[in-house]
Amino acid sequence: MQIEMKIKGLVVDPISKMPIVVLEDMNNEYMLPIWIGVFEANAIALKMENIATPRPMTHDLLRSVLNKFDIPIEKIVVNDVRDNTFYATIFCRHNNDVYAIDSRPSDAIALALRMDVPIFVEEDVVEKAQGLKFDEHLEDSEKLQKWLESLKPEDFGKYKM
Repeated sequence: MQIEMKIKGLVVDPISKMPIVVLEDMNNEYMLPIWIGVFEANAIALKMENIATPRPMTHDLLRSVLNKFDIPIEKIVVNDVRDNTFYATIFCRHNNDVYAIDSRPSDAIALALRMDVPIFVEEDVVEKAQGLKFDEHLEDSEKLQKWLESLKPEDFGKYKM
């Protein structure tokens, strides 16, 4: 089963200083943190904050190409986690055929924002992620959950690079 999620926000891990995109389901029952790269976080933040760039960024370019060839994206799905690495698939349609394209979750999310399509996460990924060890200072899922729950709305404010 797939759970529809939205971006709760972007935060920076206080220890590793790595960006984290935090997804949350529509009923506010599940939260999924995904550590991502700085460039991908920037691409997500630019769109979240509606900041226009003078030239197209990579995800904007991909959106333009897909639109030009009339290839809509139907959804993105974070569909697996192995060895603390998340995997995603972009589902697009062309000539009545659906294509599944492998992607990093951060790129899929950045594209989903630009194409205004839903973000889904497989239920078993949410379950597996509860037991992951993401970083030395967050050694168990309980600490991670408490840290995420303690974040205030202002912690998800402007993303500082």
